[in-house]
Amino acid sequence: MASGGEVSALVLVAILWGGTNPFLKTGTEGMEKVKQRNRVLQLLAEMKFLCLNYKYMVPFLFNQCGSIIYYLTLASTDLSLAVPLCNSLALIVTVVTGKILGEDIGGKRAVVGMLLTILGVALCIAGSVNE
Repeated sequence: MASGGEVSALVLVAILWGGTNPFLKTGTEGMEKVKQRNRVLQLLAEMKFLCLNYKYMVPFLFNQCGSIIYYLTLASTDLSLAVPLCNSLALIVTVVTGKILGEDIGGKRAVVGMLLTILGVALCIAGSVNE
């Protein structure tokens, strides 16, 4: 059984993970221009590009805060609730954030899929919250 606080923490994790995904994608723009002569130097150059790019690092740090909250919440939450709730809601938040940023989300079928996912998550929460 999960408390309201645990469910809230898991929803926060989904928001942090899903909300940062489109920003991480846009933060990597330009990395394809980084070219080095061997694999090791290429890896180091790409890491330098990402670490010095605030458009990547800020969402990355928020994403990692979500991972820390997830890790801490797993100590007291049932995995059968935590994993589907975080991952499915993160997907929905990613799609919504992407749409806000002007990305194509895929039409009516994507919207129906998101609504069904929300219904499934609501059922998981309703079955797990302490009364």
